Amino acid sequence: MVIHLPWSGTPKTAVVKRTHTGKWFVSITCDEVHPVQIPASSAQVGIDVGLKTFAYLSDGSQIENPRFFREEEQALAKAQRKLSKAEQGTKEKRKRRKVVARIHERIRHRRENFVHQQTRKLVNQYGLIALEALIVRNMIKNEKLAKRIADAAWSAFVRTLCAKAEEAGRQIVRVNPAYTSQTCSACGHRQDMPLSVRIYVCENCSFNADRDHNASLNILVQAMGRHGRVIPEASGS
Repeated sequence: MVIHLPWSGTPKTAVVKRTHTGKWFVSITCDEVHPVQIPASSAQVGIDVGLKTFAYLSDGSQIENPRFFREEEQALAKAQRKLSKAEQGTKEKRKRRKVVARIHERIRHRRENFVHQQTRKLVNQYGLIALEALIVRNMIKNEKLAKRIADAAWSAFVRTLCAKAEEAGRQIVRVNPAYTSQTCSACGHRQDMPLSVRIYVCENCSFNADRDHNASLNILVQAMGRHGRVIPEASGS
């Protein structure tokens, strides 16, 4: 076999599986594995996930939304049309089914690679990471946004981030997402913010920022407040 990643610890079990595209993989489980130590960090960040931008960080940086499914949508539709026209039980039908499976596999692998790379960067850089406690399965009930939310893979991002943070000894804080976009991160004033409005301009103190940046600042404020810590002045500017 081709070993993509070296393992540590004592191998105990091996699970062999074959994918729909005919590829074989072996998953090896080891025990007595010691997590890799990374340098301690006092840096803190709030993260607001979205659709226009995949994630906006409270330090002003952004993670762009790669939209992997959107990029492959045309190729997938074409492959599915060819599959539907092929006669059942024929070699051509099996061949075209494998083409569709390969596109789905490519989307999944690209999405997983993106999630692992971004979560690793966050865990390496920040000691405390604040996130919204989103219930994605309820959000995808919105027919207009369901495809875009599923393509963004928020659940996989949060799940992987939490796992990496636990292994590295980083702190994850989940906060209530209510009103994070409508509340001014500078003075606490709350106002209506339709989804079409992308810049938050406070009616009370004239603070203005990208709505997702404002939300990420509020997420960090909530997380810090819960732990009784002092919020640095620069975080609210």
